[in-house]
Amino acid sequence: MRVALVNTNRMQPPIAPIGLDYVAEALVSAGHTIDLLDLCWEQDARAAIARFLTGSRHRLIGVTLRNTDDCSFTSRWTFLPEFAELVQTIRGQSDALVVLGGVGFSVMPEQIMQLSGAHAGIWGEGEFVFPELAARLERGEDWRGLPNLIWLQDGRLRRNPGSTWPLEDLPPMSRGWVDNPRYFREGGQAGFETKRGCSSPCVYCADPVAKGRQIRTRPPRAVADELARLLDQGIDHLHTCDAEFNLPERHAAQICREFVRRGFGEKLRWYAYCSPAPFSRALAGQMRAAGCVGVNFGADSGDSEILKRLRRGFTPDDILNAARWSKEAGMAVMLDLLLGSPGESCESLTRTVELMKQAEPDHAGVSVGVRVYPGTEFASRPLAGRPGASGAEALLDYERQHGRSSVTEETHGDFTEPLYYIEPDVAPFIFELLDALIGDDERFFFFDPSRPERNYNYNANQRLTEAIRNGHRGAYWDILGKVRKQQDRSPQRNSR
Repeated sequence: MRVALVNTNRMQPPIAPIGLDYVAEALVSAGHTIDLLDLCWEQDARAAIARFLTGSRHRLIGVTLRNTDDCSFTSRWTFLPEFAELVQTIRGQSDALVVLGGVGFSVMPEQIMQLSGAHAGIWGEGEFVFPELAARLERGEDWRGLPNLIWLQDGRLRRNPGSTWPLEDLPPMSRGWVDNPRYFREGGQAGFETKRGCSSPCVYCADPVAKGRQIRTRPPRAVADELARLLDQGIDHLHTCDAEFNLPERHAAQICREFVRRGFGEKLRWYAYCSPAPFSRALAGQMRAAGCVGVNFGADSGDSEILKRLRRGFTPDDILNAARWSKEAGMAVMLDLLLGSPGESCESLTRTVELMKQAEPDHAGVSVGVRVYPGTEFASRPLAGRPGASGAEALLDYERQHGRSSVTEETHGDFTEPLYYIEPDVAPFIFELLDALIGDDERFFFFDPSRPERNYNYNANQRLTEAIRNGHRGAYWDILGKVRKQQDRSPQRNSR
């Protein structure tokens, strides 16, 4: 069957749709033919859809959603209205079966189905379900009993039971179905997976909702083969797409040994998301020998009680150790913070900033407000999951004083509009307190577009886009840090 695939992610700097690349590979391996429309490169997305589908004979169209929003309390930029419009445009141009997928879709599939009006959707992995759906459609067989499927029947949404598959069953990934070289030129990096799923019990995280709560690993040889194909395309800066590269640590070490065996340590520069524990000095050395040059640790907080409330499986000492061992191995370190969660106080915020300074990372990222996603433990708590619950009055007072729009209106109850929680005891003054605690320490970035000189919200980040255009490559936090250091050393700045 001839299948159409559409990438709707138009975020800049551009990020290659790795999931769509993988699904395309699986379709072709199963004997199907694909046509791919990448709306990232189109000035007029709707006109591009019309051109792409005019006269087409596709009976099946897959549409991917990477992100629901930019995950920033200060901007609250949602991608869902535009996505829904694009899906409706596709439906208006074709009689084909329109099926949604992608990580963003899998976070809240029912809500996005209702918003977009698509025929069906696949939550979780599409590489195994989508080719079989195409085969059944081609044979004229009923496809609605497939696992992981959400579909519309008589005006009602039905969700079939989910399933997972061994990642050893994925076909070899050529990484040739999207324009990865262009994404590298204009986006500065490429992504790769070594595993899927996350078994960590963090109360707020949507990764287990979208990718499963069981960690499933890929064979190190298959991962290395994929990176070799990217390297053949001239792509030598990469970033893991795993929830946490070092979980489990044994598999991470196996990946590193295979990379060393292939000589990637001298050819590739890659970055990883990691948990501060379990993270050993030995693994840090193995990662660096395998070509890793930077690690982003999801630290969240430097306060032990807050970490327990968030059900994070590490301590402040683990954060200090992970940062120290990574720096000793020669890797740059980023510590990401998530501030304003339940129980946050002046004291916990102070301890967090002090611990970050003690850890001496290259950068520390400050994100205020806990994004509430359906399906998470946090969303089931009355104080976090229901607009107008505890914390709303403090937020509304703060926003009235600062001219912000409310994030706790009833319109956010279905989660399609970004909903955030900030502990009411600190909500009225958290930004001012953080400014006072951090001062002029330039290692701290803010997930805040209103601070362009220290903003690490990557969506529509003009400084980042310009830096990549000027030749910078790598993790976006590392690029922004290097650009900032260059600006600080510039004669013009120093002469002021």
